[in-house]
Amino acid sequence: MRGVNVCEVIKTLDVGGAEVLLVERLLAASRRQAGRPANRYTVVCLSASTEELTGRLRAAGIDVVDLSSCPRLLRPARLVREVRRLRPDVVNLHSPLPAALLRPASRLWHPRPILVSTVHNVRYRTVTMALDRATAWLDSRTVAVSPQVARARTGRRGRGLSTCVHGVRVAGQRQWAERAAATRREWSVPDDALLIVNVANFHPQKNHRLLVEAAAKVVAAEPRALFLLAGSGPLRDATAEHVSRLGLDRVRVVGHVPEAGRLIAAADLLVLSSSYEGLPVVVMEALAAGVPVVSTAVGGVSDLIETGKNGVLTVPGSADALAGGILQALRPDMRARLRAGARESAGQVDIARAAEWFDKLYGEVCTGTNG
Repeated sequence: MRGVNVCEVIKTLDVGGAEVLLVERLLAASRRQAGRPANRYTVVCLSASTEELTGRLRAAGIDVVDLSSCPRLLRPARLVREVRRLRPDVVNLHSPLPAALLRPASRLWHPRPILVSTVHNVRYRTVTMALDRATAWLDSRTVAVSPQVARARTGRRGRGLSTCVHGVRVAGQRQWAERAAATRREWSVPDDALLIVNVANFHPQKNHRLLVEAAAKVVAAEPRALFLLAGSGPLRDATAEHVSRLGLDRVRVVGHVPEAGRLIAAADLLVLSSSYEGLPVVVMEALAAGVPVVSTAVGGVSDLIETGKNGVLTVPGSADALAGGILQALRPDMRARLRAGARESAGQVDIARAAEWFDKLYGEVCTGTNG
């Protein structure tokens, strides 16, 4: 039996949550297919601002079609042509706007591919939601990346809804955890510091202003606390200016960090201040490395984090609550308990399980079975 020809379509291959989930799953699928009929994967994206993710895919023998060099106004038509040229058995749509274009276009193709949508977010802009809902009935299956996403409006709009919690390469994160001391030296973290890391692109939903306000309260109560804020995005400079105005020398805005999972693995805590989320990759990277998570209780975070077990969840939008959660998690007795709980949770976020699940799904939709 031949493998399935799969085209995975995503808006960008920048270093973001949905993009990293897709890349990690495909790399895991590539590792597990040795000695068996191999599915053929091609990733098509409208843009990629760096080669970090495209390079990893190509190094594993996975084809990438990057339309960055195509003029922006011509990319939609080029996207349709490129996906059609690949003659896929299955098209997995990871972004709502490319999906809204490809769903009706693919009805005219012969052979016609089977459409699957993977939903990564709990919220879209109004126009995006309308276009997605108007065309979602053309999908054969819909996959939500967490139970919270499945319950959201973005998930409750397609046919054959399933939930598959994605994940990360647990073994890789554990290796980074073993090198935590070297990573802390690389970032000039004092030996006695309590390192609190935030890895999130600087966009409004991540609410870095709230995080900085909470950090100010934490540092005032616990002088050993040191915050490293990693990521890129349009609000990075504004966040750095906010930190400077408050005179917070224990809060560093460090920008984009390649392989940021290593920074998470070196932390005492991962902190998130988001207003809304799907299923954040960084939360899974933290659990895989045995690092507790303090986060606002949004999106799929609450599907993985339990207060007092592997982290602390706080009320969204409250700097006092976030600061209180961080200080609670930094208490020596609590920190040891949460680290143990985080390590025990790692099995929930192993990407190998998601890779196997999707390979089975692709086989089922192509043969018409319903396993």
